[in-house]
Amino acid sequence: MQILADLNGKRMPLSEVMVPALDRGFLFGDAIYEVLRIYQGRSWLLDEHWQRLGRSLESIRIQGVDLARLRARALDLIDASGVQEGMIYIQVTRGAGVRRTHAFPPQATPLELLWVEGFTDPYAEQRRIGTSVITLPDIRWDRCDVKSTNLLANVLGSQAAKEAGCLEALLYLPDGTMTEGTHTSFFGVLDGQVLTAPNSNAILPGITRGLVLRLAASAGITLREHVLKRDDLKRVSELFLTGTTTEVMPIVRVDDQTIGNGKPGPVTLRLQEAYREVVREFTQ
Repeated sequence: MQILADLNGKRMPLSEVMVPALDRGFLFGDAIYEVLRIYQGRSWLLDEHWQRLGRSLESIRIQGVDLARLRARALDLIDASGVQEGMIYIQVTRGAGVRRTHAFPPQATPLELLWVEGFTDPYAEQRRIGTSVITLPDIRWDRCDVKSTNLLANVLGSQAAKEAGCLEALLYLPDGTMTEGTHTSFFGVLDGQVLTAPNSNAILPGITRGLVLRLAASAGITLREHVLKRDDLKRVSELFLTGTTTEVMPIVRVDDQTIGNGKPGPVTLRLQEAYREVVREFTQ
């Protein structure tokens, strides 16, 4: 199936997109990105993703991007693609300089790349029965709140999880503080409360994470933004991941330890159903 892309306002198949060799996203990872889910041909949580995109651009000082125009192009691309269930990827780099230098080139024009592709949900069965994860030291840079394309540590962690037969790796700091997954946020139920790491430079402010905070409040579920320690994983009754494509994903095993009774817990199931309900309302 042909994947439709938009490169700086010009539409083409993704297979025909060519990026300059001196583009700073290619050379340095000097770029930011967003991935949005598409349900029934409509972009999900668009406002929240666009606010984060703007904050990421500001954080790494990429200028000259018309966010309103980029948003309109994204919506037009979704319509033109005909994709009903899928995702849209948006990446903005600082652009290309005349030579490779670490400092910002004086007159680079940002490169804006978007593409839309169909998405066949691979996680439905795991959401039903739960998934397994491993834990790894968090070796990422100190500005994880910026959704940058500097993802080497995340790639290595995700590969380690795959080689262990797991869906994800949960990351922890030297003092044992749990931060997040390589491409997800995560929550734990401890002593009757749902806990998740507070927003800081150590985690990405996940869009699905933010929705789950609101869903928990609406459902009367006690939730605190408070860090979990690695030792707490031995005591939690439930764990779950959240993310754009994972949605609300129960964790039933961490490393060699079973969580709870080895099945998705009641709080996780309530939040799964709350998530499905808001998606149903959105697509009606």
